[in-house]
Amino acid sequence: MSSAKRTTREKASKAELSYELLRSRILDGTYGPGYRLVMDQLAREIGVSTIPLREALRRLQSDGLVEVVRNIGARVAVFDAHQVEHTLQVLARLEGYATAISAPCMTPEHVAASREINKRMIEALDQFDPASFTALNRDFHFSIYQHCPDEHLTSLLNSEWARLDHMRRSSFSYVPGRARRSVEEHEHMLDLIEEGADAAEIERVACAHKVATADALHNAHTPAPASRQSA
Repeated sequence: MSSAKRTTREKASKAELSYELLRSRILDGTYGPGYRLVMDQLAREIGVSTIPLREALRRLQSDGLVEVVRNIGARVAVFDAHQVEHTLQVLARLEGYATAISAPCMTPEHVAASREINKRMIEALDQFDPASFTALNRDFHFSIYQHCPDEHLTSLLNSEWARLDHMRRSSFSYVPGRARRSVEEHEHMLDLIEEGADAAEIERVACAHKVATADALHNAHTPAPASRQSA
């Protein structure tokens, strides 16, 4: 291998290493929303030059996990409730289709495993444990998506859920009034899967489930109109 090709490969490898390391630190909360990503400091921490680091930050910016702010520079993205709603709307379309095409691949044992997760979600509600409820909610949906025959779709879902998990650190998106209804909708989805319902109906119900979450979040963050004073 020529020295030029070897150098190019090494740069690509360092850029990939930097990307994976920074991404994991963002998603696990080590670098929280608004954390400044200072090039020289990160280069010293990771042990690379700024060239592969810049490539990693460009990829993270494309993923929506990093933003460049004027007079500040690169920082971990900060999200508001509106952006969380938008991501939920996107997920609604992806999840509707993914649930529909996963359904024929699920055995009665698979459905039973998903029901058990949903049961644990109810227990988390009864104990008022929002963090556990949120984690179990992800587990529930991926207990279905793990049977999805479309690997690219599964990859998209993983990416969007990871972004949503990070967004929750910027915008509190657990809506107590929605949670109880959510587990009921989970049961309905599993009933349809178990009954071998039409794919279009499963897709509609799964999509509506996520849209309802987006609507609940929107309503929770929309100020009620001021009461009209009597004349």
